[in-house]
Amino acid sequence: MKKTIFFFTTLCLSVMSCTKEKTDYEAEINTVVTEHYEFKEAAAINSNGYHISIEALNGTFYKGYNEIRLKISGDHTNEDVSAVTFLPVMTSADGSRVSCPHRYDLVYNADDKYFPGYAAFTSESSINETWELYISFTINNQVHSVKQTITVQEQTNKNLNMTAFTGKDGEQYFIALVAPQKPKVAENELVAGIYKFNQPANPPSGSFPDPLQFSYTEVSGYTLQLDPRMPEPSMGNHSSINNKDLTRQSDGLYHGVVNYTMTGNWTLNFIMLNQNGKILKGTEVPTDFTPGVEGVKSELYIDILF
Repeated sequence: MKKTIFFFTTLCLSVMSCTKEKTDYEAEINTVVTEHYEFKEAAAINSNGYHISIEALNGTFYKGYNEIRLKISGDHTNEDVSAVTFLPVMTSADGSRVSCPHRYDLVYNADDKYFPGYAAFTSESSINETWELYISFTINNQVHSVKQTITVQEQTNKNLNMTAFTGKDGEQYFIALVAPQKPKVAENELVAGIYKFNQPANPPSGSFPDPLQFSYTEVSGYTLQLDPRMPEPSMGNHSSINNKDLTRQSDGLYHGVVNYTMTGNWTLNFIMLNQNGKILKGTEVPTDFTPGVEGVKSELYIDILF
């Protein structure tokens, strides 16, 4: 009798464990993804009678790609403001400093009345990592330099993940997904930013920060070959048809097409080619259908979930 009770107890625990795992997975893939369209003030600085407002989607800076809108108000119009620069810097607990892909020189958009830019933050703010924005601008031939500590939050939308890696050319690259925020079971326009860190040729000069120590390039002429797969063992690492590789468009971002045939866990497998067609990172994924086995991934990939 005791053996029978022990058997059923063990069986119940096993079933509960399996059910729990399944429930957790179902809850994960059914997570509601909120699309953010409204720009709100995410940081503000008041200095010498000027108000500098930095807006971002949802009024929040997230790890990954962030479109920003900078506005300067005071006894002038934005047209009077020139030489606007924007530099995010992260300081670690050991005192070391790094930046992230960003647009340094901001040019005024007269139609929308703000200075557009972006920052692809590579980590969240924490006790050991602090992000600051260094901003400068000129009004009436007078240069104003300000800084502000900001909070970079975790990106909970996995469709906006990013990755960093060293290419075969020895350069440091970053890929940040920009869109779609909320994919559909259909062909989706896939948008990403691709950036390269410019290794400084000389030691820092002048007062901190020296922008040449924190410089990034939006790479041009590259191709990001795409092979989306569902790596879950139950999905057999299957792919889909009608996907298109990502190439650079006039907005400086890379655009392609990814066809999601169902919701769930997907892996965007990439092979990145430079302007000469040479592979900088990435490997081909086997075409075998492998039910019951976790799918093989490229050495360059980004996991997403919708």
